[in-house]
Amino acid sequence: MQRTKIGSLKPLLGQTVTIAGFLHSLRDQGKIAFLRLRDNSGSVQIVTGSWNKDVYAIVKGLSVESVLEIKGLVKESKQTAEGFELDATEIKVLSLALAQLPIPVSTDKGASDVDVTNRFDWRWLDLRLPNKHKIFHLWTALEAGMRQYFLANGFTQLYSPNMMSTASEGGAEFFEVKYFDRKAYLAQSPQFYKQMAMASGMEKVFMVGPVFRAEESFTTRHMTEFTGWDVEISYIDSHHDVMDMEEALLVSAFTSAQSIVPELTIPTTPFPRWTFKDVKAKLKSVGITSEKDHDLSPQEERKLSQIVKQETGSDFVFVIDYPPVGRAFYHMRHENDTSLTKGFDLIYKGLEITTGAQREHRVEILEKQALEKGVELDSIKDYLNFFRYGCPPHGGIGMGPGRLVMKILDLDSVKEATYLPRDVKRLRP
Repeated sequence: MQRTKIGSLKPLLGQTVTIAGFLHSLRDQGKIAFLRLRDNSGSVQIVTGSWNKDVYAIVKGLSVESVLEIKGLVKESKQTAEGFELDATEIKVLSLALAQLPIPVSTDKGASDVDVTNRFDWRWLDLRLPNKHKIFHLWTALEAGMRQYFLANGFTQLYSPNMMSTASEGGAEFFEVKYFDRKAYLAQSPQFYKQMAMASGMEKVFMVGPVFRAEESFTTRHMTEFTGWDVEISYIDSHHDVMDMEEALLVSAFTSAQSIVPELTIPTTPFPRWTFKDVKAKLKSVGITSEKDHDLSPQEERKLSQIVKQETGSDFVFVIDYPPVGRAFYHMRHENDTSLTKGFDLIYKGLEITTGAQREHRVEILEKQALEKGVELDSIKDYLNFFRYGCPPHGGIGMGPGRLVMKILDLDSVKEATYLPRDVKRLRP
């Protein structure tokens, strides 16, 4: 279709153009009608009336959200926000919408008052709201910046399977599926396969793909399926090398994202790196306690970010040196204190967005730590074999970009930052 995008109309004053999009609103005042047409570049007012009877007759049968192709003259209009409008000479109906919409599609208060469950039931209509497109433009820009960093620094992209013979993270938070004559599990992360790449000598890899977690959680931060960014690098001295890498990665991603969110602040590096022990002490000193001694609650994460912002000015903080309880069996322990792991979380504006660590690459220690966690060695024998024939020291991260987008745009839930969210109760559309 030969058409002009609405966002490109302003320089075309005095010219006849063809545009196409959704009918955002319609006001018929008897002898004159005002339409507003919307495409993904913007919206514009269309005017027609009794002076063009053929066009005006078509207007009488239109419904909001119908898809139209309109030809007309671009002319100046001081009454519109854009400073111009289109005087329609032809209107073609490409797709007529039902008159009664199941949810409102507009930028007015009525749209934002719709129950979120109902909005997700009609997600394709919900996503027509112009401000919703910004969410996915931001995803695209962040990933472009991420890839720019990876390509400039010698990373290889890999695509790992999502069906596995064993649950990758252990525990009970996995989905079991029938796989011909045996059981398979949806991947809780590509962790094992990232590490296999290190044993393959690839040295630097990244993956973008779905992650499945059978968590019966009903929070604003959890879903049963989400997109993960996973990175692994070899020949590191400690988990601090991994954190250095993530800082550079996020600076590149945020720099790219400024094209969508101009007010976004590029983070200053290095990010604060506070030990888990010190974090707990700081939180206790301000009266924030948790039921878990080995992890941070959502309340603790929010308060921690307030403290970090006050003390350092940073929106980011690495919490490092977690105890082994609550950490994966493959997290390396400190040589001089085996009660601490070389694992970390990255908190951004009160929300954990990353878990990372230096991995244990010595198979005899891996076996010992797996047994301590109650993991049967036979269930991870393929994984353990990755380390029996030489493997460089390595580490990496798993990041939830949906949470990053949620915080950048100050959305109410990570589900709002997700194209089609999946949670305990939602498997459609």
